[in-house]
Amino acid sequence: MQFTLAPAEPHRSKLLPIDMGYVADVLVRLLRVPSPSGRTDHVMQLVGDEIAALGIPFELTRRGVLRADLAGEAGPASADRAVIVHADTIGCMVKRLKSNGRLEIVPVGTHSARFAEGARVTIFVDDLERTYTGTVLPLKASGHRWGDEVDTQPVGWEHVEVRIDEPAHDAADLMAIGIDVGDFVALDAAPVVTHSGYVKSRHLDDKAGVAAALGAFKALVDHAAVLPVNAHLLVTIAEEVGLGASHGLDADVAEMVSIDTSVVAPGQASSEHTVNIAAQDSSGPFDYHLVRRLAGLCRYHGIDHRRDVYGYYRSDAASALQAGAETRAALIGMGIDASHGHERTHLDGVRRVAELVAVYLQTDLTFRHWDTAPAGDLKDFPSTIVQPADDLGPR
Repeated sequence: MQFTLAPAEPHRSKLLPIDMGYVADVLVRLLRVPSPSGRTDHVMQLVGDEIAALGIPFELTRRGVLRADLAGEAGPASADRAVIVHADTIGCMVKRLKSNGRLEIVPVGTHSARFAEGARVTIFVDDLERTYTGTVLPLKASGHRWGDEVDTQPVGWEHVEVRIDEPAHDAADLMAIGIDVGDFVALDAAPVVTHSGYVKSRHLDDKAGVAAALGAFKALVDHAAVLPVNAHLLVTIAEEVGLGASHGLDADVAEMVSIDTSVVAPGQASSEHTVNIAAQDSSGPFDYHLVRRLAGLCRYHGIDHRRDVYGYYRSDAASALQAGAETRAALIGMGIDASHGHERTHLDGVRRVAELVAVYLQTDLTFRHWDTAPAGDLKDFPSTIVQPADDLGPR
């Protein structure tokens, strides 16, 4: 079988220095802006301001998804590629005003009440000038009252409540200060960057990914890097509830790389200190050629990386493919320990994600001849029986 593969062009892609002072600063600022799925306007203003400061043109969809564009040599008529991150996070919502003056809540996104217990929260009401603070507590919160029952009570959203920091003793008191069913309850992030480079915070998923993407695009702009094809940065707002990149992608996107959490846990290969490349998640395998292309770029440029497989996980890429995107897809990420709980990552991993993105965007499409058009002849279709010519991947 004969077909034309794009040259890998390692001589054109350069390992660019990442401004980690900028990345760490923007990461902490992102973490301090609450953005549970469904209430993301504020954080998207911050992201838009950062992209505007880099001089990169962008637009927002009606729903609030942001798409920034870096022009490539191939011009607007060519196929494009996209880097996708999400700015929304897990959170909660008021389900019921309780007779004891506290709030029954339900999760926004998938996460366990086990890790919400003890969380400090911010409650957003319809009056945009006011917010309230509170704490998520188990129903039996006092050992001096309940004794050993504090250790034996069940775990679940029906077994926790929000204690609001206001003199509210019943549902009427809550309503009097403007709290109602459907109000968003954001888990406060409380970010900390340690002297050893660890970042401890809720909502590193996926604000660490947003920071890495911004760091990569900043490096490309600062160093006037040449991109063979147009590159989009798509920032989505509903990944945690399964919608992700279901809209907003340009129809000409031939390759997309989603940046998201990589699972650091027993039985997983991912590390907090590397970029991690997923071969498969719960939605199925990622593109065979693109996965190996990314790993090959890491080997060629000396970027510490690992490959992994995730069982209880899906990303923006799955939403895009399920919505009908005709594109190759891959998933990379910084390792995050205790995901959707008391999360932690390391700036080394965030930097290496940014390095890989910046290198990748300097290369041509994995299969230039085939992927330029949405369809073609069988004689041009890439075959998995053809082995890569070297560690860089298909050539």
